[in-house]
Amino acid sequence: MEEGETMSSQDYIKYMTKRFVQYLETPRDERKRMRETAREPWTSRWFGAIPMSIMLFFRK
Repeated sequence: MEEGETMSSQDYIKYMTKRFVQYLETPRDERKRMRETAREPWTSRWFGAIPMSIMLFFRK
């Protein structure tokens, strides 16, 4: 699929089914571990690098 090309409803259903089956086949402990390690602080997710730069500035 090229950039800018839309996905047909059948392709979307195939994609979502594939993701759902992949989710179900992944053990619960592994899913939990992936969630915990993949999260970044909410301040950087919402506001980017600005909060971190202010925090580093005031730590000096």
